[in-house]
Amino acid sequence: MNVKIQSVKFDADKKLLEFVEAKMAKLDRFVERAINAEVVMKLDKDHEKGNKVVTIILDVPTDKLVAECQSKSFEESVDGAIDAIKKQLERHKDKFSK
Repeated sequence: MNVKIQSVKFDADKKLLEFVEAKMAKLDRFVERAINAEVVMKLDKDHEKGNKVVTIILDVPTDKLVAECQSKSFEESVDGAIDAIKKQLERHKDKFSK
């Protein structure tokens, strides 16, 4: 799976990029034929919920799955978005396996 990581309004450090790549590599086990994945990390102005927002866009055959999570750290946001993508993948598999 081809993973593109993009950071908006800040420069992501090497440690954060490696963390995202490792998490996306684990996601590869759940996806059989994913074409592309795009991870967009950005800073938001809302400090109540947390200002770190991560959006994952996953291209699978016949569909495009999108998940977004906002929290106080990028690591938490990545984990939340990946959990949401996993749930969507399960529903996607169920829909096409019947």
